[in-house]
Amino acid sequence: MDKIAVLIPCYNEELTIKKVVEDFKRELPEATIYVYDNNSKDNTAQIAKDAGAVVIPEYKQGKGNVLRSMFRDIDAECYLMVDGDDTYPANEAKKLVDPILTGRVHMTLGDRLSSTYFTENKRPFHNSGNKLLTYLINLIFHAKIHDLTSGYRGFSYLFAKSYPILSQGFEIETEMTVFALDKKMDIVEEVIQYRDRPEGSYSKLNTFKDGFKVITEIFSLFKDIKPLTFFGIIAIVLFLIGLGGFISVYVEFLNTGLVPRIPTLIMSVFMGFLSVLSFSSGLILHSIKKYLNQLFELRMSEILTQQRKLFSTKQ
Repeated sequence: MDKIAVLIPCYNEELTIKKVVEDFKRELPEATIYVYDNNSKDNTAQIAKDAGAVVIPEYKQGKGNVLRSMFRDIDAECYLMVDGDDTYPANEAKKLVDPILTGRVHMTLGDRLSSTYFTENKRPFHNSGNKLLTYLINLIFHAKIHDLTSGYRGFSYLFAKSYPILSQGFEIETEMTVFALDKKMDIVEEVIQYRDRPEGSYSKLNTFKDGFKVITEIFSLFKDIKPLTFFGIIAIVLFLIGLGGFISVYVEFLNTGLVPRIPTLIMSVFMGFLSVLSFSSGLILHSIKKYLNQLFELRMSEILTQQRKLFSTKQ
């Protein structure tokens, strides 16, 4: 049982991984540094091992797959996730670790966007993309998150063991933020400094491809977490389309006594039927979601009991 586990998912980071490991060993001497090598084609794994990290291979490609293995394999009072590209300063780590260790919160976020991100990051589409994604999440889930996609985060034992990771790639940050919001877990954001990758180090993110994945993930999570709202909006849109078609046919009928546009009438009735079907689906899924939330609360109680046993054994 570790007090602090620093989790570093890595793919081809031989230029920076040594510095990252050494920096975190210096700033958090009580921590165990875990580097999960995700099929790197360079010397990342050996360099990390030589620097003093516990190196474990993860053969399923993707950051989400790596985090899934990390949370399953490792027991710790506090988990600190950080990228291996040396963009997140280790001297900011205590800001994210301390609120977890004191039991105040379940997740801490390193907020880059309120400090140096927009001046350090040289990829303009990443900047605008981060703003858009954060705006969408705050709009849909009535949240006040400043940096949705930060890769610098702290987690409690309860979060790590209760969070079902479904994403495989970089959309994992969005998924875990929405999960914490949905389950009403306490989140604290801490403003941190950010620096761009050093020369010769390249991002694995594809601005458009991964950005599209994250946007798709947001709407998928919206559907899963707020089904009544999601299908209710669709129902309203369908109803208004159907109503518009029906009114135009009805006005014509009042004026002429005829219904010459039969296809329009059929379309409006069909839209009304779809509207009722969509709303009914939302109601059913809302009831299922409520029941699953009840099961989750029971699961949380089990994890808390397990946590107390582990922590008492350690002491």
